[in-house]
Formats: sequence, structure tokens, C-alpha cells
Amino acid sequence: MSPEVLGLVLLGLMFVVILGGFPISFTLIMLGVVFGYIGLGDKVFYLMTFQVFDTMTDTVLAAVAMFTFMGYVLESAGLMNRLFHAVQLLFGRVHGSLYLATIFTATLFAAATGIVGASVTIIALMAAPVMMRSGYDVRMSAGTICAGGTLGILIPPSVMLVVMGPVLQVSVARLYAGALLPGLLLAGLYLLYTMTRVWMNPKLGPPLSKEELDVPKGYVLREFFFGLIPPTALIIATLGSIVTGWATPTEGAAIGCIGALAVTAAHGKLTWAVFKDSTYRTAQTASMVMILLMASNFLGSVFSALGTPSYIAQALVAWNIPPDLLILSILALCFVLGWPLEWVPIVVIIVPIFQPILETLKVDMVWFSILLAVTLQTCWLSPPVALSAYYLKGIMPKWNLADIYKGMMPFMVLQWIAVLILYFFPKIILVLPNLAFGTK
Repeated sequence: MSPEVLGLVLLGLMFVVILGGFPISFTLIMLGVVFGYIGLGDKVFYLMTFQVFDTMTDTVLAAVAMFTFMGYVLESAGLMNRLFHAVQLLFGRVHGSLYLATIFTATLFAAATGIVGASVTIIALMAAPVMMRSGYDVRMSAGTICAGGTLGILIPPSVMLVVMGPVLQVSVARLYAGALLPGLLLAGLYLLYTMTRVWMNPKLGPPLSKEELDVPKGYVLREFFFGLIPPTALIIATLGSIVTGWATPTEGAAIGCIGALAVTAAHGKLTWAVFKDSTYRTAQTASMVMILLMASNFLGSVFSALGTPSYIAQALVAWNIPPDLLILSILALCFVLGWPLEWVPIVVIIVPIFQPILETLKVDMVWFSILLAVTLQTCWLSPPVALSAYYLKGIMPKWNLADIYKGMMPFMVLQWIAVLILYFFPKIILVLPNLAFGTK
């Protein structure tokens, strides 16, 4: 058996074993060692050592832990609760005001965390009980919460973009700049859809009662100010320093950590228990991501050393597949793989297989990377897995999982509409990176 065909067997067996329920990281390492030894001999152990130390010493990846810590600390500050409550009161006389407040708060929180799990959880804790008490439609409420929470995987400081940059050899700062407008586009589509549905059927989102709105205006404005200004200032300082080139992603993440601690302390919420809990949860999340990334890098290096990516690339080129169809097929494949797999192995193993072809076709990798990010975000809203549904179900056990799924489906359609918009209008992605860093 040739090394190239051995790599194809490795790829197929990987999917079978992972779908069988085995832990992904250990599966990737074991398969890499076994198939690497068969095809490469002792060289596989040098590859493993190199990939472990390369992952450990990559300073860009340090931003993963710091942005994660920043998100957990801000989650403890309670700022989003104040902002959500203020927006809820400001627009309380409008039908669907809670949908508006949810999407607005979720967009801002996504820009302050970069973590989907934390975003969905905190948004659900804030919005779901109020929506249920106010008589809002369960399906639409569930869809709004889940969709808003998934913005954390796309809008900077997205952890996924930090990992994607080094793997696809794209500047993380360019990816951050490119993701801003698509993130706002998605938030705008969510808002347009929910408010249109409420306008057509006001029963989906009744206004708040007079008793709930009987609050001094000074209190509302104060809550809005203290809920909006601190996180906005932190986001501008963190992302602004990265996008303008004043700081690297790692340095910007450090600024975000310091700012998050300062904001939380200023609100009297920074206790030793909060600090310890945030640190522990960061260690859990970052360790999982980094081990998975190391394992994926190792398997990817074995896969490349066997020559399989070049073999696949040459075969696809020989088939003369139109470039547009090829790009859409790659995105569709990643979407399907996003059901059983985490985004890390998809970004690190699957996409690099097609990278030589994309570069041959002179595809702008910033544009493609953001398209990929939006596609992988869609997986969080797509049954049969749809992890965001399980986060919400954990917060609202009374809500039927089938209703949550049905509520997410229209937002999944909006996601694909956004992918098509970004595909046919690439300037939406490229205008800010080109403006900030110039064209390549």
C-alpha cells in the first residue's frame, strides 16, 4: 500500500473511531503514532515531539487562555445583566423588546468573551426566565437565545480565529478585522427576522406590563450606562489595539485580562472565589483546546508526511471542478463534519487538505477563513447535535428539546443566507482588513 493511500485509510478510520464515541484527542494521537510508524518509521516520534513543543511555544496561542479568562471574569461581573435589564426597560413598550434586548446584549457579550458556551449560558440565564414570565413564544425565544449566543465563536475575540490564523497562515489581526462586519450582519439578520415575525404576529412577543415598566428613568439610564460603557471600552481597548496593529493578539488578550479584572473590581464583584473559579474554568477550557490542537497538529503532520493532501489536491485538480463549486463543497463538507466533530480538528486537519488547492486558485484566505467560521458557527444551531441547544436545555429544563430545535431552524437558514451574502459580496469581509493593513 502506498503512503498516500495509507493516509486515506487513516482519514476514514479516524471518522469511524470518533463517531464510535472514543475521545478525540487520544484517538488522533494513537492513529497518528500507528499509521505514522507504518508509513514513516521512527520519523513519526520526531514529528510528535516537534508538534508538542511547537504548540506549547506558540505565543499566539497564549491568547486562547487569556481571552477565555477575560470572558469568565466578565461573566462574573454582572454587567450583561444590567445592560439586558436596561434595554428591556427602554424598549419595554415595544412588541418583541426582549428579542431586541437579547440580540443586542448577546452581540456585545460575544465581543467581550469569544466563547460560545459562556455566551449561551449567560444569555439564557438573563433572558429565558423573563421571556417565559412575559408570555413569549418558547420556540422563537429559544432560537433567539441560541443564535445570539453562538456569535461568540465569530465576533472577535473569537478563540477559533486565534487558532485558525496560524494553521491557515493568515494574520489573526486580519481575521479579527474581517469578522467584525459579518458578525454585525448576522446580528442584523437576527434582529430583522425576530422583529418582522413579531410585527406579523404580536402574540409572539407581548410588551412588558405597566408594573414592570414602572421604574424611574434615572435608574434605567444609569443601568444602561454602567452596563454598556465598561464592556464597550474594554472591547475597544482590546480589539482596537489588535486591529490597528498597536498590539499583537497575545498582547491584546493581556490588555483584555487586565481590563476585565479592573472592571469587575470596580463593580465590587472581584472576590477570591470569582478569581479562583475563573482561573479553574480557564485551565479546563484552554487545556482541552490545546491538547486537541496538539493532537490535531500531530495527526495533520503525519497525514502531510504521507503525501495524502497533495494526492487529493492533484486528483481534484484533474477532475476540473469549477472553483465556485469546489469552495462551496468544502464549506458543505465542514458543515456536515461539524455535527460529530469539534471545530478544532476540522480547522487543523480537514481544511489544510484543501489549502494547496485554494492557494492554487488564488483564493483570498482571509475571505475563505471567515466563510468557514460562519459555516462552523452554523453547526451550533444545526440538529442533530446543535450543542447550543443543550446549553439552553440545561438552563431551562422545562423547555422541550424539540421546541428548541424548531426555534433554531429559522436562524440556521439565516446563517446560510449570511454565508451566501458573504460569498457573493466578499468586500463585506475584506474592506476592514484592507483598510487597516492594506491589500496584499
